[in-house]
Amino acid sequence: MAEVDKTGRPQITISDGALIPDRAEKSLFSAWRISFFGAIGLLALLPILSPTPYLDILRFVPDGILSTFQVTVASILIALIIGLFTGLGRVSRITIVNRIATIYVEVIRGIPLLVQLFYIYYALGQFVAVPRLTAAVIAMSVCYGAYMGEIFRAGILSIPKGQMEAALALGLSRGQAMRKVILPQTLRLVLPPIGNEFIALLKDSSLVSILAVSDILRRGREYAATTFRYFEAYTVVALIYLVMTLFFSKLVGIMEERLEHRGS
Repeated sequence: MAEVDKTGRPQITISDGALIPDRAEKSLFSAWRISFFGAIGLLALLPILSPTPYLDILRFVPDGILSTFQVTVASILIALIIGLFTGLGRVSRITIVNRIATIYVEVIRGIPLLVQLFYIYYALGQFVAVPRLTAAVIAMSVCYGAYMGEIFRAGILSIPKGQMEAALALGLSRGQAMRKVILPQTLRLVLPPIGNEFIALLKDSSLVSILAVSDILRRGREYAATTFRYFEAYTVVALIYLVMTLFFSKLVGIMEERLEHRGS
C-alpha cells in the first residue's frame, strides 16, 4: 500500500497479513473468490474422493482450531491494551515515559517471535513455571503489543494538531483532550491496520505448536507422526489456515469500506 510522508515522498507499506480483497474487483472469478472457494472446495472434495486419510484428518483437527482461536483472540486483546499504552508513551512529552516505550518497541521488534516463545517458556521457566498456553499468549501479546504501539502512535500523530489546540482552548487538560478528542478519532483510523495484525497473529499462532499447545498445526503434526501421512496432513492444515485468513481478510476489507463511507 503506497503512502506519502511529511515531505511528500511516496512510501511503500507492506503488511504481513493476508492480501485484503480489492473492492474494485467485482468479477465472479476474482483472485480472492478463486482462492477462498477453491480452498473450501478442496476441503469438501478431498474427504469424498479419499475418506482415508482426509476425512480422518478433518475429524482429528477441530479441537486444534479452537485452541488456535483461543490463543489468537486472547493475544490480540492483551496486545491492544499494551499497544494503546505504548502508543501513548511514544507520543508522550515526558522523557522517561517516551524512552521506556521506545526501548520496549525497539527491543521486542528486534527479537523474533519464535525466540520470545522459547525464552518465556523455557528460559523463564527455570524460575517461574508458566503453563504452555499462558506462555504462548504472553509471548504473542508482548510481541504484537510493540507493533500495535506503532499503529496507535501513527494514528495519534495523523490527527491534525489543531484538534488538540482547539480542545485546550476550550479548557480541557491535555489528558482530557487525548481521551475525549484524539483517541476516539484515532481508534477509527487504526481499526483497519489492527484487523491486518489480527490476521498476521492468526498465522503466527502456528508457532505455539513448538510449546506442545494443541493448535491446528500441532494436531496435524500428531496425526502425521502416527500415520506417516505427512503430505495429506499438512495439506489439510494449510487449507484450513488459508480459509481462515482469507475469510478474515474479507471482513477487514468490508470494515475498511464501511469506515470510509461513514467518514465521507
